[in-house]
Amino acid sequence: MVLGGGEADGTGYAPAGRDAAMDAALEALYGGGGGGRPAGERSAGERSAGLGGSAPRVARWLGDIRTYFPATVVQVMQRDAIDRLGLSTLLLEPEMLEAVEPDVHLVATLLSLNKAMPDTTRETARAVVRKVVEELERRLASRTRATVTGALDRSARTARPRHRDIDWDRTIRANLKNYLPEHRTVVPERLVGHGRSARGVRKEVVLCVDQSGSMAASVVYASVFGAVLASMRSIATRLVVFDTAVVDLTDRLDDPVDVLFGTQLGGGTDINRALAYCRSRITRPADTVVVLISDLHEGGIRDEMIKQVAAMKADGVEFVTLLALSDEGAPAYDHEHAAALAALGAPAFACTPDLFPEVMAAALEKRPLPST
Repeated sequence: MVLGGGEADGTGYAPAGRDAAMDAALEALYGGGGGGRPAGERSAGERSAGLGGSAPRVARWLGDIRTYFPATVVQVMQRDAIDRLGLSTLLLEPEMLEAVEPDVHLVATLLSLNKAMPDTTRETARAVVRKVVEELERRLASRTRATVTGALDRSARTARPRHRDIDWDRTIRANLKNYLPEHRTVVPERLVGHGRSARGVRKEVVLCVDQSGSMAASVVYASVFGAVLASMRSIATRLVVFDTAVVDLTDRLDDPVDVLFGTQLGGGTDINRALAYCRSRITRPADTVVVLISDLHEGGIRDEMIKQVAAMKADGVEFVTLLALSDEGAPAYDHEHAAALAALGAPAFACTPDLFPEVMAAALEKRPLPST
């Protein structure tokens, strides 16, 4: 890739064997050639390449790059092939899906093709999506449960605990000023402890997720986190997705794959309508956290959207705005709307999946968010 190909390299060196195969796989995607013959049908010095529109050829290429490159590089090359060469429609063929390296971006592409997917491909696509979802759950679930449970326990602390609920470490630290040297003891003027463990729901969380095309990776992560939170008995979790319509997917949260196939990526955006729906479902505002995941490009009534957030804040709801829930960093977003929300005390920022448990813990405890 650095030296170029054919007469452009200037070295007179022709790669052979494994080097030639790797070179051909890269050339097929990044070289802009149109030959389209598989690597094994070209001479070592011939650089003309391409993937064309042939499913068998692309399937062989996918197998080649998985042989020659690590998984992280394969995922980047697959994404580039879909974007640069328009290979999305070929993913509707089962043999293609069996050849790809599953990742979040591939899942997002499959979801965008959901309505066009033939029945012969649907089960294979679900298997690919499930593999990615299970990997994300293994990566994120334990930490999310531990962090959120800790936040719930801390938020339940009381200054008048029963004896068995006293947090002695925190009580001693809070009363060190009352240390009596002559008695070598601390007089606990103020007790610190946990409230009695509640068997029922202690907090409510509403995930309100923009399913426009630009938010595809965020939809995937939100579905996984929604399922994890829903598995915790002390939290009542609601998942709402929206474009110009609003769909409540709460009853599918036991299986995030079902949630994902219940979304419809693309279309317009009506944040105001989605927030109005979410507000109508809130029963305990002071114990509720609403997480809006959107780039804030509002297609509905802008002033009404801001009013919905202001009303929820006035009711006591803790409101969090995430411009993205993905590994990609800060997305393109509506700066004017973000500034308006920040003025209401609901600052908007992008969040990586690894940071999300900390954001939720802070919101549940009503303390400053870690990204603000």
